Amino acid sequence: MEVIVRQLQIEDYEGLKAAMIEAYDGMGGVWREANIKKLLSIFPEGQFCVEVDGKVAACALSIIVQYKLFGDEHTYEEITGNYSFNTHFEDGDVLYGIEVFVHPDFRELRLARRLYDARKDLCEQRNLKEIKVGGRIPNYHKYSNELTPKQYIEKVKAKEIYDPVLSFQISNDFHVVKVLRNYLKGDVQSEEYAALLEWNNIYYSRKKNAMSDSIIRLGLVQWQMRPFATMEKFFEQVEFFVDTLSAYNADFAVFPEFFNSPLLAEFNHLSEYEAMRELAKKTEEIRIKISEYAIAYNVNIIAGSMPVVEDNKLYNISFLCHRDGKVSEYRKIHITPNEEKYYSITGGDKIAAINTDCGKIGILICYDVEFPELSRLLALDGMKILFVPYLTDTQNAYTRVRHCAMARAIENECYVAIAGCVGNLPGVNNMDIQFGQAAVFTPSDFAFPMNAIKAEATPNTEMTLIVDVDLKLLKELHHYGSVKTMRDRRTDLYEIKRLNKSR
Repeated sequence: MEVIVRQLQIEDYEGLKAAMIEAYDGMGGVWREANIKKLLSIFPEGQFCVEVDGKVAACALSIIVQYKLFGDEHTYEEITGNYSFNTHFEDGDVLYGIEVFVHPDFRELRLARRLYDARKDLCEQRNLKEIKVGGRIPNYHKYSNELTPKQYIEKVKAKEIYDPVLSFQISNDFHVVKVLRNYLKGDVQSEEYAALLEWNNIYYSRKKNAMSDSIIRLGLVQWQMRPFATMEKFFEQVEFFVDTLSAYNADFAVFPEFFNSPLLAEFNHLSEYEAMRELAKKTEEIRIKISEYAIAYNVNIIAGSMPVVEDNKLYNISFLCHRDGKVSEYRKIHITPNEEKYYSITGGDKIAAINTDCGKIGILICYDVEFPELSRLLALDGMKILFVPYLTDTQNAYTRVRHCAMARAIENECYVAIAGCVGNLPGVNNMDIQFGQAAVFTPSDFAFPMNAIKAEATPNTEMTLIVDVDLKLLKELHHYGSVKTMRDRRTDLYEIKRLNKSR
């Protein structure tokens, strides 16, 4: 499945029309092609759609208005200029949402969240004060005999009543300003009431500026080893962390190496070699489910690492499940003596940076980070963030990973994020104890923390670590840093290069 958020095009109209007919089944009213053409002519960057496997599945339309001309007592017809959109004003101060819908076949994918994230990004980029929306309250007709619109909204806010529109808006950081009367003619379900909602742009400045996409938010999962009675329980725990990090708008959610090890418990009667191959049979199911989470929660997920059997060889693979539906992978290259002794794991032979919607990143698994050649090759590919899922049993093993990760950040002018498992796992052979402390490391220069540690978790405690990193600082470091490790290499004396098979 491939999910793409992009600007709407007039060529999308037939697909848009079909999706809207399904989305508003029984309500009547479909946007005319002339309306869409007008919006695209006056404000093309404000019209978004989500394409799923080449099919238009969701849409969001908006205009910019000078809000003081309308105030908080407007109707939908007034704010849209009776559907002429002559109220759109390039030098306005508020992004006004005039439409959002999702085809019912795709509602489980949470596509509306992606559209709202696109609106928020646009609001910041255009330095607009806020986003305002007249939100329908389609379940109100069920309660109108006993509740006023204000009482209904309060109960929805308290989660005592679920409203498909208002509940979603509130969960996406919109707050209710007031109740609008006679907002949308013919809206029987809402009895023509609406909730005026707003999202404030905290970056807004009276002085015009441009926001850049240099800030990337990392979410690291410090995963507690615990038994899971069923796969469903395992997935519940994974989804809990994905949901939590998504709620904080993380761009990446990172799980540790072999985070699915608790599922080995049912194979404890087998040898370690046989048990790991049985666990590998579950990997594809887990990968598919996590890819679905990446799409639904709009976050890139680095699914730690999991065992995979190919041609009777066992590999330790980290899957990057992109939030647009793509899946990339990295195979651990350097195999520890323990992995070789107990599991006969085979090392991978490919090392390359991965393109993401946040720029180029790299993945190395645990022991790999102790070999500086790998991260240098990734840095030469343009990697700016290196992710290291690890699994270490003792503190001295963790210290090796930690200190090498810190060195990789300095020598490659990049950020390095490490995430591991913690706690004990009785009853699973060769997985008894774990020591871990998630952390994000930086180069060591004036623009970064003095100890080169951006943030770190509490050791051996299940938790998440949420960290913002600024890619712009890496660019400045490269050109103006106290030292310039990437530029000052003596390539006349030495170099690192791939062999042909390593691409």
